Amino acid sequence: MQIIDTHLHLMYPDTLRYAWAASVPELQGAATVEMFETLARPLGIERALMMEVDVDEPDIEAEIDVVGALVARTDTCVEGMIAACRPERPGTAFAAFVERLAARPHVKGVRRVLHTSPDTLSASQTFSDNLNRLAAQGLSFDLCVLARQLRGVAVPLAQRCPDLSIVLDHCGVPDIAGGALDAWRADLRAIAALPNVSCKISGIVAYAGAGWTVETLRPYFEHVIACFGWERVVWGSDWPVCRLGGDLARWVDATHALLHGCSADEQAALLNRNAQRLYRLGSASGV
Repeated sequence: MQIIDTHLHLMYPDTLRYAWAASVPELQGAATVEMFETLARPLGIERALMMEVDVDEPDIEAEIDVVGALVARTDTCVEGMIAACRPERPGTAFAAFVERLAARPHVKGVRRVLHTSPDTLSASQTFSDNLNRLAAQGLSFDLCVLARQLRGVAVPLAQRCPDLSIVLDHCGVPDIAGGALDAWRADLRAIAALPNVSCKISGIVAYAGAGWTVETLRPYFEHVIACFGWERVVWGSDWPVCRLGGDLARWVDATHALLHGCSADEQAALLNRNAQRLYRLGSASGV
C-alpha cells in the first residue's frame, strides 16, 4: 500500500542556515531528497511533504523556494511542504507573508515550533489572530508541543482557532522512554475532543529510548486511534530525526506491525487517504 510521508525533513546546509543543529551532532550535515528516496522508495513511501526544519528566520522564504524547486522538478517524491512561520510577529508582516504563501501552491500548511519555545509564545491574541488568517487561505497548521504543553498550550490555542485545520505532530511527544503514559493519555483525549485537530503518528521512536520494540509503542499508537479515530490521523517518517531512535526501515516495519489486523480501509486512512484530504494533495494510483 502506498505511503504518503507527511513529515520529511530535508536539510541543505550549503544553502540554508540551521543554528539549532550546532547542538545536535547526529543531525548535522545534508539530508537531501536523493538520500531519502534511496531509503524510502523500497519501503513503499512514494509521496512526501517536506516539513520545515526550523531554519534561521531570515532563511524561511529561501527554504520555501528550495522546496518549490524540488516540487517543480516532478521527478522526486516531494509534492509540497509545511513551511516555517512566525505568527507572534505583530503588525501586517504576517498577513503579507500569508498572502505570499497563497501564491505558492506547493505550500500546504505552516508550522511554528513550540516545544522549544516559552509556553507564553502562542498565548497572545496576535498569535491566534495570525493563525486564523491561514484558514481563510486553506492552509493548515502543524502543532509541535511537548506532552506537558498539551493541556495548557495546545488546547487553548486550538480553541481560539476553531476554523483552522490543526495537525498535532508526533502524537503530542509522549515521554515513552520514561513510561509517562497516564497524564499524556488524559491530555491527548482533551485535545482530540476538538474537531479541528488531527494527529500525526510520527517521531515517537526518537522518544522511545534504546531497545524499544513494537510493544513499547503499541499503547501510544492504540490510544491515538482511540482518541482521534481513523479519519483524523496521518503518518510521518520524521526522517532523518527518526535515526535518533533507529532508522527509517525500522520505523516503517513497526508501523506495519502496529497496523497488523486492521482493515485495508483503516490502513489506507492512516497511510495515504487522510493526508490527501488534510494537506490538499491530488490522488494517485496505488492508493
